[in-house]
Amino acid sequence: MKILTSILLICGLASLVIFMSILQPQNFYGIEYDIRVINGFTNNSSLPLVIWCASEHSDLGGRALQEHDDFSWRLRTNFWGTNDRFKCTMKWDRTRRSFEAFKAPRDAQRCGPFRKCSWLVREDGFYFSNDEVNWRKDFSW
Repeated sequence: MKILTSILLICGLASLVIFMSILQPQNFYGIEYDIRVINGFTNNSSLPLVIWCASEHSDLGGRALQEHDDFSWRLRTNFWGTNDRFKCTMKWDRTRRSFEAFKAPRDAQRCGPFRKCSWLVREDGFYFSNDEVNWRKDFSW
């Protein structure tokens, strides 16, 4: 009888864990986000937009983006819903600007239900979108 009770208890706990992970997987595994930075310049074919992104624990490296090129990556927040901040430095001609491409407390809601955090870099500034249709200017160079 003890063996049967133990088996039922183990099966019940396993079922509960599986059920909870289906309902709210982010509570067990974190939440995945897609981050994308797009060169939205209209006339810089001879001068690329240089980007370098890194966090405290991860260096994503640098790229030289021509018009409409992009640099993207996927990240997963940790168990508590936080993760390192990903900071990118942009350089265009003699202009340089750093910004936080992802910061969990700020972006948890604004990246939307599909967890898409997109940045469009233009001559007049940096635009954010969670659907790549509606862009909102966040800041200037």
